[in-house]
Amino acid sequence: MNNIIQFGENVKGYNIRVLNEREIRASAGILFLATFISLMFIIFKNNFLPVKYVITVFLADFIIRVFVNPKFSPTLIIGRLIVANQVPEYVGARQKKFAWIIGVVLSATMFIFIVIVNSYSPVTGIICLICLVFLFFESAFGICLGCKFYPLFFKGKTQYCPGEVCDLRSKQDIQKTTMIQLVIVFAFTAFIFLASWLFNDYYSKKPHDLFGIFNSSKPK
Repeated sequence: MNNIIQFGENVKGYNIRVLNEREIRASAGILFLATFISLMFIIFKNNFLPVKYVITVFLADFIIRVFVNPKFSPTLIIGRLIVANQVPEYVGARQKKFAWIIGVVLSATMFIFIVIVNSYSPVTGIICLICLVFLFFESAFGICLGCKFYPLFFKGKTQYCPGEVCDLRSKQDIQKTTMIQLVIVFAFTAFIFLASWLFNDYYSKKPHDLFGIFNSSKPK
């Protein structure tokens, strides 16, 4: 039973239980995509059915992670299959559990409001946005925003953070950003705004069917 109900894995060379950050990021990408698509259904179709299923899956998955065992989480299993050929990147399990408890609270709140009460409000919209931001930062940048709050509630040094950000060390040359690079980013941002101002009318034109394929398929 102890091998079933536990959080994190014992890996040789690590003095605490750890998780594989690569499969966590893959799982976060899956949940982000599902949540984002369901949000598009609400915005463009006013259809809340997909988001109700996504919230249910989201909550069930995080309950399994936190209260049973992360290795039995369906999305983490899928993530493990996706990154099976990649070298594991181990991260501390403690801060991940804290972050996922936040996920349980957020998804449970959404489940109560949207699924059980069958309602929506600015509260559900803000929570949905927070979940999207958390998932995006995890999947795209490998940054666990929920883990950032862990030191505020638990004393002691956080161990084995993604990218070793817990360890204070000087940046290597390849990590440093020069003033020229910052100027390029600023200039590129200005270019985007300038292009949107100058070419907005042109870009707003609806594209025509180049080969007439779709027009010919419409009933006359």
